[in-house]
Amino acid sequence: MKKFINDPSTALQESLAGFAAAHADIVTLAPSGKFVRRKELKQGKVALISGGGSGHEPLHAGFVGHGMLDAACPGEVFTSPTPDQMVEAVQGVDTGAGCLFIVKNYEGDVMNFDMAAEMASEMAGARVLQVVTNDDMAVEDSTFTTGRRGVAGTLVVEKIVGAAAEAGMDLETLQELGKRVNANTRSFGVALTSCTVPAAGKPTFDIGEDEMEFGVGIHGEPGRRRGKLISADEIAEEICEGIVRELGAARSKPVLLLVNGFGATPLMELYLMHNSARKVLEKQGVNIARSLTGSFVTSLDMAGCSVTVTALEEDMLTLWDAQVHTAALRMGM
Repeated sequence: MKKFINDPSTALQESLAGFAAAHADIVTLAPSGKFVRRKELKQGKVALISGGGSGHEPLHAGFVGHGMLDAACPGEVFTSPTPDQMVEAVQGVDTGAGCLFIVKNYEGDVMNFDMAAEMASEMAGARVLQVVTNDDMAVEDSTFTTGRRGVAGTLVVEKIVGAAAEAGMDLETLQELGKRVNANTRSFGVALTSCTVPAAGKPTFDIGEDEMEFGVGIHGEPGRRRGKLISADEIAEEICEGIVRELGAARSKPVLLLVNGFGATPLMELYLMHNSARKVLEKQGVNIARSLTGSFVTSLDMAGCSVTVTALEEDMLTLWDAQVHTAALRMGM
């Protein structure tokens, strides 16, 4: 294993320190190191808090800032943050309008965020609601979930709901909006290689040079099937035709197309995949109104990508276009 690393046991803390220093104009690392928060809080605004295991950078800390999250709680690599992290984040960013947790549907995340919401209410009288993302259409149940996994579509929820929170929407309205965005979003990922967790020092799974995993999870969980490597156009056709079927009547709305890299896929290949996905969707009569391509929800050093499609209702389209200023996503500036 070749990594830029000092000690696997301190890698997360050192990475967070570097992240906070590199983006000191946008974020602040809590003295405890338990969460990253927006540097300048907006009084009277609902606070958006997310989090999850590290290794998916820039999710979630990279999306803390104006127009998106107010705080992010990073767990150890592929491990849920603990409830005390979320409670401390609530205490650090709640300015009186309540907090909305945005949680990927993994059993550890859901359980710990549930506990944190209850603890924050009992300890500080905070109002906390939640949105659980489950956009992955690859499998109904997986190694870490009951029901579908929350993957790259989480970014879309954080962006749209973040813009609405910035505009002053109340807690209940934001929760309803987040649920609508999630319901209108479908994702599917494919892996060409495994990822390597630093503490393990070896690939999470073995895969042949001529093989690919269809429907892989962002922790390297198995997907629908293992198959021979095929062309980008063939991959896009299988993914996008399935997504269009899943969206049903919502396919008639303008959509956002997100092509997301898993950490080791060059932008050249991601843009090629965007082109392949675009051709399939347009052939299906889908109107691609907005696009985003890059590595936003990764799996350490995994080669592969996911395709996410969100059917955009009118208010969602406006909110997607709203200004955002974070370390990893900047639009409308």
